[in-house]
Amino acid sequence: MPLAEKYTRPAIIFHWVIAALIIANVVMIWLIDTFPKDWERPTIDLHKSIGLTVLGLGLMRILWRVTHAPPPPPGQQWWETTLSHLTHFALYVIIIGLPLTGYMHDSAFSGAAEHPLRLFGLFEVPRIGWIQAIAQPDKKGLHKLFFSWHATFALALYGLFALHVLGALKHQWLDKQRELQRMTL
Repeated sequence: MPLAEKYTRPAIIFHWVIAALIIANVVMIWLIDTFPKDWERPTIDLHKSIGLTVLGLGLMRILWRVTHAPPPPPGQQWWETTLSHLTHFALYVIIIGLPLTGYMHDSAFSGAAEHPLRLFGLFEVPRIGWIQAIAQPDKKGLHKLFFSWHATFALALYGLFALHVLGALKHQWLDKQRELQRMTL
C-alpha cells in the first residue's frame, strides 16, 4: 500500500497506545470487584494514572491531527465519510472528556488529603485547585455529579468504540478496502 494512503507513524502510535490504555482501564474497572480487597486502592490509583496518561496522549493526538491531515478515505459513500468524521470527532471528545471528568471526580474526593494523586507512583499530580477548595457538603455533591459525567462518557465510549470497530471491519472485509492496513506500522 502506498505510504500516502496510510496514517502517519505518530498518528498510528497514538491511536494504538491510547486504545490499549483505554481498554486496559475499562477492563480493570469492570473487574475491580473480583480483586482481593487489598488490591482496591492500588487498582484505583493505577486507573487514575492510566487516565491521566490518556488525557495527555489524547491532547498530543489532537494536536498532531490538526497539524497533519489524515489520508483520504478510500472510496466511501458520502454518508460513510460523514459518519466516520462524526464518530472520530466524538471519540476525540471522549478521549479528553472521560479522563478529565475522572480527574474532576478525583479532585472532589473527600479523602484526597489521605490519598495523594500520584502518576504511577512516581510523582504527585496536583488536584484541580478550585474543586478541591470547595467545602463539604458541596464537594460531596460535586463528587457525585462528576462521577455521573464520567460514567456517561464511559457509556458513550462503549457505543462509539463499537461503531468505530464495526466500521473499520466493514470497510476491511465487506468493502475490501484494506482499511486496517492504513492504521498499521
